Amino acid sequence: MSVKKKVRFQPYNVTIEVDEGENLLRAAMEAGVHINASCGGEGVCGKCKVLLEQGELDSQRGVTQSDEDWRLGYRLACQSRVLSDVVVRIPPESLLDRKVLRLKPKQARLRPLPFDIAELQASGRYHPAFEKKFVKLPSPTLADNVCDLRRLREGLRKNHGIDNITLDFFLLRKLARVLREKDFEVTAVLDFAQRRSRKPRLVDVEPGDTTGNHYAISIDIGTTTVWGQLLELTEGKIIGEAADYNAQISYGEDVISRIVYAQKPEGLDKMQKLVVSTINHVINSLLKQHRVARQDISHLTLAANTTMTHLFLGLEPKYIRLAPYTPTTCMVPPVRGRDLGLDVEEHVFVYCISSVSSYVGGDIVSGVLGSGMYQESKLTLFIDIGTNGEIVVGNQEWMACAACSAGPAFEGGGIRFGMRATQGAIEDISINPANAEPMLITIGMVKPKGICGSGLINILAALMETGLIDPNGRFRENLDTPRLRLGEDGREYVLAWAADTQINQDLTLSEVDIDNLMRAKGAMYAGYLTLLENIGLSIQDVEQVILAGAFGNFINIENAITIGLMPDLPLDRFHFVGNGSLLGATCVAFSREMLEEERRVALMMTNFELSETPGFMDQYVAALFLPHTKAEYFPNVQQRLKSSASS
Repeated sequence: MSVKKKVRFQPYNVTIEVDEGENLLRAAMEAGVHINASCGGEGVCGKCKVLLEQGELDSQRGVTQSDEDWRLGYRLACQSRVLSDVVVRIPPESLLDRKVLRLKPKQARLRPLPFDIAELQASGRYHPAFEKKFVKLPSPTLADNVCDLRRLREGLRKNHGIDNITLDFFLLRKLARVLREKDFEVTAVLDFAQRRSRKPRLVDVEPGDTTGNHYAISIDIGTTTVWGQLLELTEGKIIGEAADYNAQISYGEDVISRIVYAQKPEGLDKMQKLVVSTINHVINSLLKQHRVARQDISHLTLAANTTMTHLFLGLEPKYIRLAPYTPTTCMVPPVRGRDLGLDVEEHVFVYCISSVSSYVGGDIVSGVLGSGMYQESKLTLFIDIGTNGEIVVGNQEWMACAACSAGPAFEGGGIRFGMRATQGAIEDISINPANAEPMLITIGMVKPKGICGSGLINILAALMETGLIDPNGRFRENLDTPRLRLGEDGREYVLAWAADTQINQDLTLSEVDIDNLMRAKGAMYAGYLTLLENIGLSIQDVEQVILAGAFGNFINIENAITIGLMPDLPLDRFHFVGNGSLLGATCVAFSREMLEEERRVALMMTNFELSETPGFMDQYVAALFLPHTKAEYFPNVQQRLKSSASS
């Protein structure tokens, strides 16, 4: 018989009983307590740090753990097993902070939505895939006793000119009751987005006139966050928005970790149920907040990267990560929500936006669709930066796309004090060139506890402009300041002393951190150049750059250009669409034409596997420099750095 031990997680004050010897990170998952963990439990990221307050753990030291951390009692949850009743405290840097979901973008020049409702209506393209039609039918008599379904069909034909409808069998089971509930006054819910038959499909019948209660929900399944919007379809309005962290993150913060977990016994089923539970939470939040009845939701539109789409649908994701990188499908037929575990009515179907390849998914197709890039004549570079950075180049005539593994640096991974953009993360900095003293700004204006992705870019740019680092990313050794010192990972810059932080230790950026950031930005820039050169173009041919994703909303473009992450183009060529994935999903909910078009857009996009594309590795090596080994690519940055040095 196994011996049970109690584990209490502070500051949540949550206690769970586990078998002696149970892994602490797994115990946290079972308790519903989130601890940041980027590497899936391999002990290399150092993010799942906890403080042992009482009891005994059998712990292996993580490869990134410092002597000081170990001495103070910090342990990695993934490398610890429970030997007794224990109390562990999750420190601020390991906590999940939902307040960040309410942060608003700081970009003043946010690109207007190309397909806002007014424009859709003015252009005649506002046609929701689902419509409600009220009909008042004659009551049956001995002289007119045709079947109920025929009576409804005739009413739709006479009142609305709708003929040749199809329907699902389950609807017949309630048809007789619903028709008589309001004396043959009913509202028919019709799906006009039937790709195969081209016939409208009757999906629901409601008693009385319910045409004023007609809604849809658009969903973006992100690797980290799930977003949803509640859409009013009668007049065309976005009623509200809600978000929550994807519950899968406790099993790995990147898609590869989750694919690996899905290969374990019952792992795929676990992943599917976790993301469905998150979507249900988002749906319930929207309905409760805006007092909308569940039966008034007609359909869901959904966009996600290829892996998230597979995990949501319960499809085998294994071959996404194995050469030659083949997903199970790129185009998904409509699927009934209840069959996936969604808390929706029986008639509600989910429409998933198509993917292009294993690593260019429906989120990117959705962003291209929502941004309007596929309708413009301008040569456009579309960028979504994350662990897996996606790039699209093209216009209304053609598009090429690729994904490059930038690594987790922009999301805080591989950086000793890296973290998500939550309260306490350093997001901006100014460094006094005279004495190397920093002025820091954190999210929430509180004491710092780490550095978020946009903050890393701003710090690196500031170090370059003040001459504290050379183009190779190495700190200059002839500078007389206590901020520069030799640390465990080589030379490092002290951003904040221990007394000024939430984590009670010096918060630093080391040369190893800088090297990881340079690799990430180098991979992205090499991706732009390789994709453009393989179609006979150059960076200077790009007429506009569209940035999508949460990271793009908070990035300082000038600083991103300075470090060589973004091309050195005039700032007025850069535009932001925010959550392009959610934008596109919302567009297809409002326009059946765009729902049809999304597959055409996906088929327009020619995918390049960068790892197999000639020249990519050469471009990558050349980009491992600040800002780049070829100064001619960054003329404005070179001029600005020279001006800073002379002043």
